[in-house]
Amino acid sequence: MGIVNIDAELHEQLRRASAVACRSINAQAAFWIKIGMLCEMNPTLSFNELLVREMRGAGVDTSALHESAS
Repeated sequence: MGIVNIDAELHEQLRRASAVACRSINAQAAFWIKIGMLCEMNPTLSFNELLVREMRGAGVDTSALHESAS
């Protein structure tokens, strides 16, 4: 674990986003970093496609959610 220096405006946006997503500031930063890395490694996939792939990889079953939304 280490320290990452970011400018004050990015930190403020990070703080605001973390409140909306109910994450700590560190968890929000880690999420953005992971998504950024996934986007760079998979430039043809959309954000939603990346999330679906990651959820499936983690064993999250969203089929019940799809059925209840219908």
